Amino acid sequence: MSSAQTTAGGPAGRSGTGPRRRTELAAFLRSRRERITPDDVGMPPGLRRRTPGLRREEVAQLAGVGVTWYTWLEQGRPINASTQVLDAVARTLRLDGAEREHLYRLADVPDAAVEERADHLPEDVQTVLDALSPLPASVANGRCDILAWNDAYSAIFPVVEHARPCERNSMWMAFTLPPCCNPVANLAETAPELVAMFRHRYSRHLDEPGWKDIVRRLQAVSPEFARLWASHEVALAGSSTKVFRHHAAGEIRTRTMHLDVSAAPGARLVTYTPIDEESGERIGWLLAHPENAAADHRH
Repeated sequence: MSSAQTTAGGPAGRSGTGPRRRTELAAFLRSRRERITPDDVGMPPGLRRRTPGLRREEVAQLAGVGVTWYTWLEQGRPINASTQVLDAVARTLRLDGAEREHLYRLADVPDAAVEERADHLPEDVQTVLDALSPLPASVANGRCDILAWNDAYSAIFPVVEHARPCERNSMWMAFTLPPCCNPVANLAETAPELVAMFRHRYSRHLDEPGWKDIVRRLQAVSPEFARLWASHEVALAGSSTKVFRHHAAGEIRTRTMHLDVSAAPGARLVTYTPIDEESGERIGWLLAHPENAAADHRH
């Protein structure tokens, strides 16, 4: 069973979700799924397609959740759904703010509707990211979900390309990836600051399910995160040295900078400026040789 299935929960539903709400949820999800074509998400149309939009299994694949779990959700069965997994479904179905709030209320996670949302970015954000290359850059929300990135970022952090949407989170990847796949070479040095900055943002969202869920999951799987979280250190976001280790290019040393994205409250643009000539040349080499930039293995 995938981690997304485990997080999403089993067939024991929330008592507050009545039959009428589940019926409305089922109809709403079907209508949102049917308006997205395979071409919209870069998938082949396939043969004998009876639905006008995506199939259930395609939505599950794109969201990184189990097919059975998503089928049950769309059938209106009384199952539990975490905010993190609903986020992935909402992104896959390209829900806007009102639709996302509607989804959470129908899924009986009403508190999530008040969360600071930066999951939908203006189209110009990707244009800006692409224009910054060969400077690696990404955009993340306050909870560290990575929402967009450029080719230079994925070249030094290739795992972002194939991570499941519900786990495409810089904190999650930093503390859960095995050493062979973790591109951050100086994590032991930077981890305390990462957690301190995350706790500072967390203090504004104490009652929001999505934030509580990611902290709970990280504490459960990473003893190092749990130890640092228990220290209650806090810090403001600032410039720091981030060293990446790439299997083909070697060590890439960068300095980070955080900029708020005013068009998407809560989102921030993070740039990674090479701090020496060798690091800049190695990023350039990876961009010129994308076949070597890709991850050399997967788990």
